[in-house]
Amino acid sequence: MKWGLIGASTIAAERMIEAFRSVSGEGAVTHVLSSSPERAESYAAEHGIAHGGSDLEALLAGDIDAVYISTTNEKHFSQAMAAIAAGKHVLCEKPLAMTVADAVTMVRAAQKAGLVFATNHHLRNAGSHLAIREAVRAGRVGDVLSVRVFHAVYLPPHLQGWRLDKPEAGGGVIADIVVHDADTVRFHLGEDPVDVVAMASSAGMGKGVEDSAMSVWSMPSGAMVQTHESFTHRFARSGFQVHGTKGSIVATDVMTQGAVGEIVLTTEAGAETLPYDTHDLYRRSVGLFCDAVAGQGRPSADGVDGVKSLAVAAAVAKAAETGRRVAVDYGGI
Repeated sequence: MKWGLIGASTIAAERMIEAFRSVSGEGAVTHVLSSSPERAESYAAEHGIAHGGSDLEALLAGDIDAVYISTTNEKHFSQAMAAIAAGKHVLCEKPLAMTVADAVTMVRAAQKAGLVFATNHHLRNAGSHLAIREAVRAGRVGDVLSVRVFHAVYLPPHLQGWRLDKPEAGGGVIADIVVHDADTVRFHLGEDPVDVVAMASSAGMGKGVEDSAMSVWSMPSGAMVQTHESFTHRFARSGFQVHGTKGSIVATDVMTQGAVGEIVLTTEAGAETLPYDTHDLYRRSVGLFCDAVAGQGRPSADGVDGVKSLAVAAAVAKAAETGRRVAVDYGGI
């Protein structure tokens, strides 16, 4: 697999380039694109990438099999559609697009072209979340009554750019973090939220966008989900809790990019700490993507998963704006 990077991004530098190379070898990443030719060239030199430039058409004409899209959110749709038209497989950062309708169009275009299209939802690749899911699926908590997600964090200074002051680029905590929580809840419960109520606010970090949100979702099973997302909480600890008729899972510090955190399952028999594998989340994601391209299995999060996480986030944003209960619209997918 040879990859082209659409976006000379921090996430590619910190996580994805290494993941691509660990799965497919040192020569896996051959091209990088940036809107700034100078940025593309310096990024390519820094990361040992052969080609750097600002021409998307030239990148797509290069010797690559797939693209990884990590530009700002408003660019995803046009870049993904161009990649699909060029016959390239696509791994796209979340949210897939600015609207559910555009995300659906992307996914259906890839399906029609026979290409693999995946969403880079990293959390479902974590050993901690795989262990939680296994325990839930095995019935260790019984019937799920509620889920609580704590994803209020502090946005690091080196990421405090467009996410805080560019609504036109898809900034704000709902687009950035609610999509992750929506995907993780869907991953664990195996069902899609029906409707939501929500509130959002800004504590000063957000300039024209929300920097904190809280919401409650109803699920088809009758379970309730409560989530809290923020860019402003310097000292909070993240967590994911599943409470059921037979037990409760309380996982602490697991809403992260690293293989860290603790999972405690409590039942009538007492409390036990659940073990989990500490593999790299992104290497697993890339490995499953490459397997899917080879006709073996599916990506960890495919395009439909990306559409549905975006749909939940869009409903949360609308509910926060209107103060009303909002049904989640999955765009017919």
